[in-house]
Amino acid sequence: VEHPVTEEITGVDLVEWQLRVASGEALPKRQDELSINGWAMEARLYAEDPAKGFLPTSGSLHYLPDDDAIRVDSGYDWQEIPPFYDPMVAKLIASGRSRERATGYLASALERSVIGPIVTNAQFLLRALRHPEFCAGTIDTGFIDRHLEQLTHSETLGIDGIDYAADYFVGLRFEFDHEFERGNVLHKLRGFRANAPTRATISLSVDGERNEGHYNSTFGNDRTAKLFTYFDGDTVWVNQDGHTHQVALYEPRGSGVGHAHDGDILSPMPGRIIAVEVAAGDTVTKGQKLLTLEAMKMEHSLTAPFDGVVAELNATVGAQVQVDTLLVRIEAAGEA
Repeated sequence: VEHPVTEEITGVDLVEWQLRVASGEALPKRQDELSINGWAMEARLYAEDPAKGFLPTSGSLHYLPDDDAIRVDSGYDWQEIPPFYDPMVAKLIASGRSRERATGYLASALERSVIGPIVTNAQFLLRALRHPEFCAGTIDTGFIDRHLEQLTHSETLGIDGIDYAADYFVGLRFEFDHEFERGNVLHKLRGFRANAPTRATISLSVDGERNEGHYNSTFGNDRTAKLFTYFDGDTVWVNQDGHTHQVALYEPRGSGVGHAHDGDILSPMPGRIIAVEVAAGDTVTKGQKLLTLEAMKMEHSLTAPFDGVVAELNATVGAQVQVDTLLVRIEAAGEA
């Protein structure tokens, strides 16, 4: 089924063989002419968020692993990942003289690669590959359940990564003149002075959240040795332990948006509503199904977080919704 691993350890192109046979040709080799050399391992890179129960994601895919140590089979290249199909975006295949070598090549490629900006399971794969049980080959079908929190918890970008990005943006101040096309980026560094304190800060947007970054020449620092980055003009993509973080200059946009309430049922992903089980004004109980959302060939039921009344309903069957769209608002019993 997973022909790439077989191809890697036999040196044959099984897809080519299938086409030749379908054209009426004989198989290029007999069984006794084939041999197996070394180990091969494949990981499926999915557009999904392990920290949110492996819910499918959709969005832009600009970067995939580009590493000579592994093989990358993918049909995507600078594309949008839609919510309508299976969420797998690539197969990553590594091979080596031993299982340990193959595991190491695959893990190293994930650790060094910028993947995204769409959320994927890359960090989950890396954590699994680095886990002592996996390295020892002692895993079984309960491996993920036993270590679910360790394998899926989300992490914010560390201060070293933020400072590294800050150095990049401030470095632009010296590399480009304002007359160049990219000068618009430099003008945003208001207040920059050549004689400013060594721990001076600039405001950055890190995965959409405001942070302060220190520009103090972290380039080449040992603390950033395991940070792998890609610079894209207005954005720095930072791979920290397999997860790619997006860093840009912070731009205030006002604060007119209200916060979600405990009873707000938001769409966890882009998708299509295929069933609505309640109507405005209905009384519901905790855990009762409210509606069903379909995305990437999977169905997801959204339920009431507590006993209450449907105070607002913005869901209709067949509607396409985006992530974080307010679908239902439940008011607790006694408040309605």
